[in-house]
Amino acid sequence: MTAQDAEELYVEEALALVNNRPGPAFSATAQAPASVSGTPHAAEAPGHRTTPWPEARALAERAARSAGRRAPVTVALGDALGAVLAEPLTALTDLPSFDTSAMDGWAVAGPGPWTVRDGGVLAGHAEPDRLGDGEAAPIATGARIPPDTTAILRSEHGRTDAGGRLHATREVNHGQDIRSRGQECRDGDQLLPLGTRITPVVLGLAAAAGYDTVSVLPRPRAEVLILGDELLTEGLPHDGLIRDALGPMLPSWLRALGAEVTAVRRLGDDADALHEALRTSSADLVVTTGGTAAGPVDHVHPTLDRIGAELLVDGVKVRPGHPMLLARIGESRHLVGLPGNPLAAVSGLFTLAEPLLRILAGRAAPEPYALPVREAVHGHPYDTRLVPVVVRADRAVPLRYNGPAMLRGIAAASALAVVPPGGARPGENVELLQLPWSTAGIQVCFT
Repeated sequence: MTAQDAEELYVEEALALVNNRPGPAFSATAQAPASVSGTPHAAEAPGHRTTPWPEARALAERAARSAGRRAPVTVALGDALGAVLAEPLTALTDLPSFDTSAMDGWAVAGPGPWTVRDGGVLAGHAEPDRLGDGEAAPIATGARIPPDTTAILRSEHGRTDAGGRLHATREVNHGQDIRSRGQECRDGDQLLPLGTRITPVVLGLAAAAGYDTVSVLPRPRAEVLILGDELLTEGLPHDGLIRDALGPMLPSWLRALGAEVTAVRRLGDDADALHEALRTSSADLVVTTGGTAAGPVDHVHPTLDRIGAELLVDGVKVRPGHPMLLARIGESRHLVGLPGNPLAAVSGLFTLAEPLLRILAGRAAPEPYALPVREAVHGHPYDTRLVPVVVRADRAVPLRYNGPAMLRGIAAASALAVVPPGGARPGENVELLQLPWSTAGIQVCFT
């Protein structure tokens, strides 16, 4: 039996015990069953300590900080999306840089009615001629305001009489619909602070402020190594072979966490190939899938010993995903070993990869986010449990299909609920880990 099979069996046993007891979950004093390996849960192997979930995340952050701050790089705006500003974004000019019209209509001077002069004022043209008192000129949105303009009369608020005189159908106030120079910012104003993540809107603001390039923290480089001879890259599962779910999923997830994915390599269960890949990789983070337990083809631990890596986290008290690990390779590179089961691998991403990449990428920590659960959530007697949920009416609704090998639940989820040992009762607040692409408004829910 593999470690992954063992974890699934253990969860099933735990839930069966829960269902035979009163209350929504294990009590804090419930006796845990022996682990499927035959070793009591409370007794770990000599010299080995499974890390509590919160401590594992903190260790991943500290590991990233110990790698040191990397030098900023200058990139074109088109290459900056998702990176973090390495210095404040400061206005290079006034915005707007000249007085402009906020609406299509007429630029008018003085009180009406006005004589409309020939020729309109269009955006992108040089400064137009001065308006005389009682004059009006047709004007387009974004065009420069003629000197001595009193206001902009919107096209829907004006009419011309038979003699060609312009009349306002509504009161015209001085300065109406004129975007004054420097209305948004003045040259030298700080627009955004250092550490701001670059979104599409930030790119637009930088361009409007006159930037062609920006200084950013370089994205951490990540390489994904897919382990396992049983994995197929196409077609239906057959003859004991299964489709690889992590190869298609992990690169996009790592990019959402701020990484630049440099390679995805399939190594099977080849210990020498894994050794060579780790020995030659220059990535800041190597992510492996499977092989983190102690089975006959689980080569991650022996290979880390072989290259002299330092194990920082070797197993985490979290379900699913407890066989995950974090290692330091050399002075500044790291490896996150994910379990092979898909949802267990997601747990490893949130536990170890997310805090590590967040610090390396210079991103700010997310604000703590908690909601009450709509119904009881079964817990593990000793370990943290991560459960896919959907947010509905300010409640976290647990989703079905949340076994270690299942992605169906999290595919419909907006977050993972951090369920403490012993479980959570209806209405109890739980911490939520937001998925990188989710919104609180998702309303899909399996019941």
